[in-house]
Amino acid sequence: MTLPGDRTSPDLLPGFLPASYRVAGESSFTEFLTRTAPHMLPGSRPLPVGGIAGAVPDSPPHATTIVAISCADGIVMAGDRRATMGNLVASRDIQKVHPADAYSCIGMAGTAGVGIELIRLFQVELEHYEKIEGTVLSLDGKANRLATMVRNNLGAAMQGLAVIPLFAGFDLDATDPLRVGRIFSFDVAGGIYEETGYDSIGSGSLFAKSALKKTYRPGISVEEGARLVIDALYDAADDDTATGGPDLVRKIFPIVMTATADGTRRLSEAETEALAEAVVAARTANPTP
Repeated sequence: MTLPGDRTSPDLLPGFLPASYRVAGESSFTEFLTRTAPHMLPGSRPLPVGGIAGAVPDSPPHATTIVAISCADGIVMAGDRRATMGNLVASRDIQKVHPADAYSCIGMAGTAGVGIELIRLFQVELEHYEKIEGTVLSLDGKANRLATMVRNNLGAAMQGLAVIPLFAGFDLDATDPLRVGRIFSFDVAGGIYEETGYDSIGSGSLFAKSALKKTYRPGISVEEGARLVIDALYDAADDDTATGGPDLVRKIFPIVMTATADGTRRLSEAETEALAEAVVAARTANPTP
């Protein structure tokens, strides 16, 4: 029995991990962090107070727009590179689309700093589960874990630091060959919704989805999907000032990622540049009002 103040307690001796680190079978890294260091979670930190109690004084950089398409062999996800701060361009080359794990991708719209932190935590969450359980979490399980993380950020979201992710991936457990690529969207309260065919989030999503509504068809190849998502982002940038289009001068192009049975892959700069130049050339040859 260890008495209070007993310096022989394993928690107090050099070389021993605290008791919280010796809990067996905990597959959720987020739950572990909630128990041991809640201040490190994206939605658990105290926010600065502005002129109105509880309000964020300045507009932090915001990220938009993300597009995802379901294809015959998996999914394609793409995001523009612009982040805005009010009416200013805060960044021209932010990366909003990332691999979540070996078979899924995640993109985010909303407060850029919180969104990037959420993505990094989600990546660790999936890797931690795989190491503890010795298997990959199902695609539905990944989406549910992400929904919980979004819900945990609700307090910060109500104070102006909202983040909305878009999650998509190749379903290793799919029995229907037409549903190997699946897309999930979320609301600010952590609600989760499976989308059919395609989806988009962010301020330019209305225009991107309108473009995809006329060009998407089930069963397209990943190569066709990559062209369509860049085309949709071009339309979004044409009507939404917060969305950045292909920058041929600075050589800044959308981030395009795929998730198939072979894993996740980011298209190279050369591949993305070629697709972007083809889209711009087509619009130049046939400009629309």
